[in-house]
Amino acid sequence: MQQLLDTALERATPAERVRFADLVGHTPAKPNPADERLAADPHIGAALDWLDRHAHWAPGTARRAVAERVASVDVRDLHDRGTRRSWVSRHDIAAALAAYYRHQHGDHGPYTARCGELTVHTSVLTCDDWLDLECELRPPFDGLRVPSAQPEPDLNLDDHAAGRAVQRLAETLSMNTRLTDSPIYRLLSTDIREHQLGGTFGVSQFVHYALTVDLLEGELVDAVAAGSTAMPLRDRYLPDLRSVLEVGDRLCAGGVLALTAIARPADPYRGEADYLLLVQERSGHVLNAARRLAVIPKGFHQPLSDVRRDAQVGLTLRREMEEELFGRPDIDNTLSDVPAADLLHPARLTEPMRWLMEQPGRLRMECTGFGLNLVSGNYEFASLIVINDEEFWTRYGGMVEANWESSSLRQYSTTDGDLITELLGDVAWSNEGLFAMTQGLRRLAEIGGERVKLPAIEWEISQ
Repeated sequence: MQQLLDTALERATPAERVRFADLVGHTPAKPNPADERLAADPHIGAALDWLDRHAHWAPGTARRAVAERVASVDVRDLHDRGTRRSWVSRHDIAAALAAYYRHQHGDHGPYTARCGELTVHTSVLTCDDWLDLECELRPPFDGLRVPSAQPEPDLNLDDHAAGRAVQRLAETLSMNTRLTDSPIYRLLSTDIREHQLGGTFGVSQFVHYALTVDLLEGELVDAVAAGSTAMPLRDRYLPDLRSVLEVGDRLCAGGVLALTAIARPADPYRGEADYLLLVQERSGHVLNAARRLAVIPKGFHQPLSDVRRDAQVGLTLRREMEEELFGRPDIDNTLSDVPAADLLHPARLTEPMRWLMEQPGRLRMECTGFGLNLVSGNYEFASLIVINDEEFWTRYGGMVEANWESSSLRQYSTTDGDLITELLGDVAWSNEGLFAMTQGLRRLAEIGGERVKLPAIEWEISQ
């Protein structure tokens, strides 16, 4: 009977716990936010269920394991670790991955960019055919397909992988980091070349990504900070370049990110007509690329309501513009679930986006490059967003603001070549962010006319 009563109390709601305390004459302790999320957050619940199934544990084992781990987490230690991680530069990460994977695989190798005397190395694995795509992000050029939305093959977690997943959930709760379980695309095949995005996707869940390959970034950065080469999760999930390139045999999630360039008229204080470039510093509350520089918008490639149509890269970019540039909260599935049939219907668009879509030519979107990020094996569609009509900035410049995923938003002018070159050399860049930035600047120099006064940027595939 005591066990039954203890179980009932354990499963009680906060209100029921308060009532119980009144009846027995106890003053209830202040609720712990981590305990409340562990008990009531449906996204945490989905992650726990996923972990029980794939670690082959009895139901409830993951919840108990995470609860025990939360009790031992020292938040100050996590903050200190975050500081140590921030000291590890993009160059350090690229060098560590180059040492781990050692050589090219066929025509594929890490992307390197040169701007004058500056050389920057990244961990984005790419090839000649995947660069300078000049691909308009609209059908029929944006031709990625979803043949089937059937569930992905089962996955078995060994003890170490399951333990790292438990630790990720415990830290997520302790730091109150957002975790939203929603469908994401997984890349199955590619057919990418100049002027054409082709390939196929399947569908997975974000918790699968968050509790497996997304752990590789933290493991890598911690190893670099400690001067170690031991990375057991990488040995399991991405042991060699063949496993990276064979995307259909693993979970290859990914994203879409774009350099945004907004035409501005000449100004007596600022100077001649130019393009405004936007760069974000990622918030510490995001699960990946935290505290790194990146272009904006940057988002996961995932379906909203139409699993086949939503596979278009251009649609994901328009969604991310609404969320990350124009502050639209209802399109952010980490904040709320909005059961709308079409979140990008013209009737729901923000005023700036509606204005851009009213006339052809106001908004130009192109994919400039594609690669596989060796940090976690993600696919990256580097893109360029150009707003050529100067009237946009006059009308809506004051409405452009980043959302919670950014801790700051920086402005740069395409007429300030020295400052842009200095920016490219900043060690705080994420690898995919620098990849999109340099590819976007190359294309902008070709189509931007007199507004763009930047030194030439060249790329090469590192040996």
